[in-house]
Amino acid sequence: MNHLNNLTIIEAHQRLIKKEFSAKDLVLACLDQIKKRNKDINAFLSVDNQFCLKQAEEADKKIAQGETKSFLIGIPIAIKDNILIDGFTCTAGSKILQNYQSPYDATVIKKLKKSGAIFLGKTNLDEFAMGGSTENSAFGPTKNPHNLKYVAGGSSGGSAAAVADQMCLGSLGSDTGGSIRQPAAFCGVVGLKPTYGRVSRYGLMAMASSLDQIGPITKTVDDAAILLKAIEGRDEKDSTGVDLKIKTELPNGLDLKKITIGLPKEYFVKGLDRKIKNIIDGVVEKLEKNGVKVKQISLPYSFYALACYYIIMPAEASTNLSRYDGIKYGLSKRDGKTLSDIYFDSRSHGFGEEVQRRIILGTYVLSAGYYDEYYLKAQKVRTLIKRDFKQVFEKEKIDFLLTPTTPTTAWQINEKINDSLSMYLADIYTVSVNLAGLPAMSLPVGNINGLPVGLQIIGDYFEENKILRIAKVIEQFNGDCPRK
Repeated sequence: MNHLNNLTIIEAHQRLIKKEFSAKDLVLACLDQIKKRNKDINAFLSVDNQFCLKQAEEADKKIAQGETKSFLIGIPIAIKDNILIDGFTCTAGSKILQNYQSPYDATVIKKLKKSGAIFLGKTNLDEFAMGGSTENSAFGPTKNPHNLKYVAGGSSGGSAAAVADQMCLGSLGSDTGGSIRQPAAFCGVVGLKPTYGRVSRYGLMAMASSLDQIGPITKTVDDAAILLKAIEGRDEKDSTGVDLKIKTELPNGLDLKKITIGLPKEYFVKGLDRKIKNIIDGVVEKLEKNGVKVKQISLPYSFYALACYYIIMPAEASTNLSRYDGIKYGLSKRDGKTLSDIYFDSRSHGFGEEVQRRIILGTYVLSAGYYDEYYLKAQKVRTLIKRDFKQVFEKEKIDFLLTPTTPTTAWQINEKINDSLSMYLADIYTVSVNLAGLPAMSLPVGNINGLPVGLQIIGDYFEENKILRIAKVIEQFNGDCPRK
């Protein structure tokens, strides 16, 4: 087996059962692709050949014994390098954790191990998931498989690029303000940010605890459902987890004549690439022709979402990152004479510019005299943003919101690295979902000059199954995803 040929999780599962190839063959094909391409793309920060081949041998034994119920048994996947795997290095893309080794498994990793999935290695990300291009990684940027001159998006750029370039069959990322959906859009793959509380955050290196959520990045909608089902569910080690009344299922039929989608007018304004708008309009027209009702709606407080996000997120990040002090663990610079010297030297050498910028901003908005003026006010606006969505879903009876995932396609590497505000504006369509805690998916629906375009589908709380169903319909309308 020399080439993966856009192999999906479902296809691989069926062929493993039929003994057309083994889990070891599948892993070796992925490792071969990583060896050929990773030096150019930089999607993986670390790959453990010995570990994943051992996992593959165990999977093959189970398959031979008839243990084939799990869709993920023998399936090679990649894990973002801010999710802990026992015994693996976990850097969070930062020099401050360059040699840190995970002492335990994240809950999602325990669940994937139980399902029989195989871990190829850890993928690149913006340092501590702070960024929208994976250019802020201490270990170099991840490049877009569709054009190596362009960014892969962020912060889960490595996870998205690895899937898009056939290095793995699926991956996990984390999404704090769009970090699954935006790179999925840029790389032409499917990225799903679950409802806050659906997936345990235990073992995810915290950035902004009220916003972070782990989710799948895959080649197809069906594969996203498979990965989400494997990792979801309440965890006693995560106090924000929720008991699920309805578990994720593979998407089946949907009566389009009973569906109403909303188009938020605030998302189709100046700043949106006209070619992206035309592609989204084309999807909406196809849905309308098949009986879907389309309604223009308003989310007035979304205007303030970006400003609100960039107050709350740095505030929580500055608190979460205070543990990296040069004393407890991680990089420690001990050249100074005092304890303060160790703190300052370790953090200034260990953290990159973007992380330092957000720590300073977060500390400022939490400081005496500014807490009420900035942080408290942002939390009040967050409540109004949630109220906007509630109004749309409950009172206006909208089933889904359709929006662009990003206002532009991927930009060239180094194009925005020195323009933080321009980089932050790339999150304009994604951050409100995290502030509200809603589920949302980015689905590839076309491309412009060879660079993929993503459509964002936003649903009500815990309605991932409905999102998956409408996404499956759109995926079938558009034929094969524009994967590389």
